[in-house]
Amino acid sequence: MRLSRRDDEFSIHLSTQTSELMNSRMHASEDALADLACAAIAGRSRPHVLVGGLGMGFTLAAALRGVGPGGTVTVAELVPEVVEWNRGPLGECAGRPLDDPRTRVHVGDVAELLRGGHSTYDAVLLDVDNGPEGFTHHGNNWLYSPAGLSAARLALKPGGILAVWSASGDSRFTSRLNRAGFRVDVRTARARPGKGAHHTIWLAHAPGPGGSRSGAGGGRKRSTRP
Repeated sequence: MRLSRRDDEFSIHLSTQTSELMNSRMHASEDALADLACAAIAGRSRPHVLVGGLGMGFTLAAALRGVGPGGTVTVAELVPEVVEWNRGPLGECAGRPLDDPRTRVHVGDVAELLRGGHSTYDAVLLDVDNGPEGFTHHGNNWLYSPAGLSAARLALKPGGILAVWSASGDSRFTSRLNRAGFRVDVRTARARPGKGAHHTIWLAHAPGPGGSRSGAGGGRKRSTRP
């Protein structure tokens, strides 16, 4: 990956691609990923949220706002350079969330934390690729596979939520989440407030205590913004 800057605007590209992976002007849907997930666990005492993918830090910053002063957010980033960029000038874009004492950083694959977790996280937020397939890193495919979704469910506390960002919708992934035992709500959010591309966010609710799946049924699709 490579980072470029023009005045106060940053962008990240794959080294082998000319198109942008992300731009600091367009992060409303990343904010929504964290906002929606944290709203679903509101009221929990000292929540622990896992963010897969640091990017430009916007999802991490929104998660920190959502968990409150007693919460913790662990962010996993596979590419060490992305962490260093966020510790440098890029960090100003999102308000330097890596400097927040509630932040824990894991430089490595988020899959390692999911495999090692058991009822550890109140919410898991995945924004590691363009959607439920490994575009930037083929190893990400496991995260969206039945095995990966099962690991995510086990890593969540009862009634926790798995939130997944995607550049576009995918009905097959919705079905896969349902088969993994989640109650699924599909939302859309704009890349920029009120404009820009429509991105998809899956909110996959894990069973509550005793395996209950209370609440509305899955598969509904709604927009978070006009």
